Amino acid sequence: MTHHGGCLCGEVRYEARGEPVNVRVCHCRLCQRAIGAPFNARALFRGEDVAFEGPVRRFNSSGDVERLFCGTCGTTVASHRVSRDWYGLTLASFDDPAVFEPDRHFWTEGKLAWVETAGLPNFPQAAPL
Repeated sequence: MTHHGGCLCGEVRYEARGEPVNVRVCHCRLCQRAIGAPFNARALFRGEDVAFEGPVRRFNSSGDVERLFCGTCGTTVASHRVSRDWYGLTLASFDDPAVFEPDRHFWTEGKLAWVETAGLPNFPQAAPL
C-alpha cells in the first residue's frame, strides 16, 4: 500500500510505502510548538519507505529530531528522528488521513488540561514501540 500527502499549498508532496511502524499522538511541548496545535497526531514510517518532493525545509528542534515543513506555505509535514531514520508524518497532511487510527497517546505530561485522551493508553513520557 502507498500513502500520499502534502502541504497546504501543494508544493511539497510525499509518498509513504507500506504500513507505518505505529500511529500515535504526541503531547510534548516541542510538538505543540512545531505543529501550532495541542498535539501532533502522526504515523511513523521508516526512512527507506518515505520520499519527499518540493521545497522541503528542515529545522533541528532538538538533538535528534528535525522538523520538515514547506518552504513556501510553512505547513509541517513530518518530524525526522535522525538516529533511527524514522519519519513521523503528520496525519492531517495525508491525502486520506482517515485510513490511520492512533493506538496511544505519549508525552501526556505535557497534555493541555482540556484535551481528552480517554479510550487509548496514555504514557507520561515516551511510549514503548
